[in-house]
This record gives sequence, structure tokens and C-alpha cells, in this order.
Amino acid sequence: MEVKITIPSKLSEITLRQYKAFLKVQETETNDKILNAQIIRIFCSVPMETVMLLKLQDVNDITKTIYDLLEQKPALVSKFKLNGNQYGFIPQLDEMSFGEYIDLDTFIGDWDKMEKAMNVLYRPVLVSLKDKYSIEDYNIDTSDALIDIPMDAVLGAIFFFWNLGIDLSTVMMNSLEGEQAQALMEHQTLEENGVGIKASMDYLKEILDELKILPN
Repeated sequence: MEVKITIPSKLSEITLRQYKAFLKVQETETNDKILNAQIIRIFCSVPMETVMLLKLQDVNDITKTIYDLLEQKPALVSKFKLNGNQYGFIPQLDEMSFGEYIDLDTFIGDWDKMEKAMNVLYRPVLVSLKDKYSIEDYNIDTSDALIDIPMDAVLGAIFFFWNLGIDLSTVMMNSLEGEQAQALMEHQTLEENGVGIKASMDYLKEILDELKILPN
């Protein structure tokens, strides 16, 4: 019986929603063959009954293709389209508000809430002229709209912060004064409770380490 499915050929064809579903399955499934079937179900958007009709070699080839995509280290994605809207990466990090910083710092190390971190970094574009553009003001309540953000944008943003070695606290301290700067320093003293930029960067390292050890 001939079975036709659509296999993602690039990282931008994989969504954060799918990746989060994959992580949950990976945490609980101990059978490698069933895990491979689940991977095809999730990333190819087909029912398990369809997956079971595939040839064994096809299953192995498809899962390898998907793992290879997930092991990519994409560059920062400045713009992407989602649900008819164009989103742009926050143009100037040093103009990030204190509230934006706190939310980014809180959520970027948590895959369960990664769309909230992406909601800080990516907003609908208001005006675009060549390489310059402006984006909407930050609104935490719009984070659900980014549950289907393409994974090249997600991983590109993570690798951007990690590879650049950017210290968001330094960026923010340069732009804040007085009570806000003091509040930022107090926020960072909570590192031992899993909060703060150091803890977030540790989480990012764990994320990258996890990506590197995905089976081929």
C-alpha cells in the first residue's frame, strides 16, 4: 500500500508546538522504535495508523532527516511570517523595558513557556523600510500567538544569545537607573532559586547540550 506524507525539509517547516510535543514524548517513551514513530506522527502531522503502514527503512530515513534538522544551528531570523502576520526581532535590545527583560529572563530557559520568551523577542511589524522596521509594543497576553513560531527562529534566537555571549543584565543596567536598576540587581540575587540571567544561560547550555546528543 502506497503511503504519502509530507516530510519537513527545513527547520522553518517545524513549529514550536511540534517541538514541545516531541520533548514531552521523548521524556516518557523508552522504546526507540515507538519514539521514531511518534516523531513522524508529530513532525509530519499524520496519525499513528499511517505511520505504522510505512516501511521500516522509510521510518529510519525520515527520523534521521528530522533529527538532522533539529541539530542545525541556524542564524538569527530577523523576520518571519506567521498566520498572515509578519514578525520582526526586537530591533534594539538596549531599549528593552525592565518588564520585557524580566519576562525574557524568566521564560527563555523554560521550554514549556518558550512562546512567552519568543513573544518578547518577536512582535508584529508595524512599518518596514528596507532593512529597518518598527514592531508593536510588548504585550504578554499575545504570547499564545507564537506557539507555532518556526523553529529556525526559536533556535536562531537561542544560539544568538549563547554564541554571542550576550549578558542581558549588562545591557539592561546600561539603560536603567535608580530604583529600576536596584530592582534588577535584586532580581538577579534569586539565581539560586532558578531565576536570573545566570540561571537562564545555564538553562540555555542545557538546551544546547540536549540538542547535541539527539540520536542520529
